Amino acid sequence: MKTSPLHPAFTPSLSGTDPELKRREILDYFQATWHTYEQLFTCLVDEKAWTTKAIPLRHPLIFYYGHTATFFINKLIAGGYLKDRIDERIEAIMAIGVDEMSWDDLNDDHYDWPTPAAVQHYRDRVRQQVIEVITHLPLTLPIKWSDPAWAILMGIEHERIHLETSSVLIRQLPISWVRPQPMWPVCPLFATGQENAPSNRLIPQAGGSLTLGKKDDYYGWDNEYGRQQCHVSPFSASQMLVSHAEYYEFVKEGGYQNTQWWDEEGWGWKTYAQADKPTFWVGDISHPDHLKLRVLAEEIPFPWDWPAEVNQLEAAAFCRWKSVKTGKSIQLPSESEWAWLREQVAGDHPDWQTPIGNINLQGWASSCPVDHFAQGKFFDIVGNVWQWTTTPIKGYHGFDVHPLYDDFSTPTFDGKHNLIKGGSWISTGNEALKAARYAFRRHFFQHAGFRYVESTHQETMLTNPYETDTMVAQYLDFQYGGSLLSVENYAKALVEKVIPLCSETTHALDLGCATGRASFELSRYFDQVTGIDYSARFIDVALQLMTGEDFRYAVPTEGELVDYCQIRLSDIGITSEQWQNVNFQQGDACNLKMTHAEYDLVFASNLIDRLREPQRFLTSLTTLLKSGGVLMLSSPYTWLEEYTPKENWLGGIRENGEVVTTYHTLQRLLRDDFEEIQPPEDVPFVIRETARKHQYTLAQASFWRRK
Repeated sequence: MKTSPLHPAFTPSLSGTDPELKRREILDYFQATWHTYEQLFTCLVDEKAWTTKAIPLRHPLIFYYGHTATFFINKLIAGGYLKDRIDERIEAIMAIGVDEMSWDDLNDDHYDWPTPAAVQHYRDRVRQQVIEVITHLPLTLPIKWSDPAWAILMGIEHERIHLETSSVLIRQLPISWVRPQPMWPVCPLFATGQENAPSNRLIPQAGGSLTLGKKDDYYGWDNEYGRQQCHVSPFSASQMLVSHAEYYEFVKEGGYQNTQWWDEEGWGWKTYAQADKPTFWVGDISHPDHLKLRVLAEEIPFPWDWPAEVNQLEAAAFCRWKSVKTGKSIQLPSESEWAWLREQVAGDHPDWQTPIGNINLQGWASSCPVDHFAQGKFFDIVGNVWQWTTTPIKGYHGFDVHPLYDDFSTPTFDGKHNLIKGGSWISTGNEALKAARYAFRRHFFQHAGFRYVESTHQETMLTNPYETDTMVAQYLDFQYGGSLLSVENYAKALVEKVIPLCSETTHALDLGCATGRASFELSRYFDQVTGIDYSARFIDVALQLMTGEDFRYAVPTEGELVDYCQIRLSDIGITSEQWQNVNFQQGDACNLKMTHAEYDLVFASNLIDRLREPQRFLTSLTTLLKSGGVLMLSSPYTWLEEYTPKENWLGGIRENGEVVTTYHTLQRLLRDDFEEIQPPEDVPFVIRETARKHQYTLAQASFWRRK
């Protein structure tokens, strides 16, 4: 096998015993990455290749050539590891890339790009600056998130990502603008006819339990950390990636003309793109003997036994067609199904000395035959091309963002970005690791193909971005965030105070439940809990939490900066057996449609001073509570006319010159039907507004039993 003359090496481990040896490893790793990235751009031979967009939704390549260098400077300055900028203009216009947006969301912004020579001069200066930082940075082992060495590794791995994504853009440029280079050799092995391609087959897998989450000792991106327990049901997986020959059968049978095989998103993309075959196929599909394949910088005779490179929408359409053709439940694998296959390949990363696949530039600068690299009973579980999955990316349990790159993963947690797994021929560093997790929009092109599975797995395609509505996010943080200023969770504290007073625990009513924390806490003790809130938006959030999935929200920290947070009920120890006993409803506490006393507890937290008719609410309580049932009222008594007309305030006023407090009014209004169980007590709670601004409040909790 002829291998690439490039030697990008593997990411250094984070641990060791000799800091100075580790410093040299990081420096070598940086130099190898920098050199490899610059060598990629030697394929550009026309000025237009630098400044013309390869596709409408991405910047031209001149941006990416400068972007990876500006990333180092911007992150080192943000981390406080560097004081001075090198070129403020370049570091501004080349700072932020673009997400591969919707396929029809064109971006026609005009940029006054610097010349390639100017960017090269900038890169040369950045290279020397980074070498200087690496040479003198304080280094202790193991390297941790907060260490300056982590910021350096972040910059290196970021450039390796763009090594791959830039190669895809080069592949999409007009062929006359690029030229093959000796250091980017194309695989010479390929079948010249469809009949010479290998036949695929399904191999049964027993399935079982898996724990997903990064375990290795190498740099990782935020979404790789945490843990996710999953059970993989028995399934079968294709022995090989889908080859050009296998995919051609779908094309030949009119796969791109038949709406039956496409979902709405896929057909919309196909129609917009006017696609009748995979993007990198060149020629008329009605004359297959004349087809060619566009690789990095040239067009080659069509390799029928190489993997078909398509987007996720095309791969899914093929699977629907294959399912009908075979009468089997054929689909793309889930992340956990791919992980099950990956367990059959030893090690956390490909071995530099004994290559096991076409990955890490250890093979060629192109794909290769789908039956060339055997890995156990399969081929190409690792390497050759990325493999699309059915799984939209999200954070594992315990996910947290890195403060220097808080928007690396979070914008993709929207249900619209599907994971790709396994790596491609140009996947290096972190991308080549077992734990790597990258995701792209389903219409996006990468060096990506697919294998299929026969499986009963059904993916939940949730659109679940970060909640940014200020009120909703603030309530989520208040009800589910950790303790603030050493004050324990308010809902949990109130529930723990009222439970010992309840002699019966059949049915509880949580009025003004907001996003539901107290309702879930009550489900630990009650057979049934009903949560009611006036805000349908709050109820929607509570119901989403009951899916068992993560719910994400962003809370302000400073100015326009935010913290990204996520919660799930298991984080607070609520089991599915408990939350399944909770029923949420939208309703008005002043106009409840209930006429019979069925509750053992009415729990009304921070409610009465937000009602337009609080006395009417109190009067209705006798129709809700059983005899002997408990009423818990808590409130800071913050009476405001925007919520309650002043004539309806229960306290905070003077009558006939005398002070009227809310507590005294409660005693007067409830005394005929309730007895007070114990003296009221103040219960503190804290609401975070920003990282350094909090509302500290004392609510008065009072406890009553219906006579």
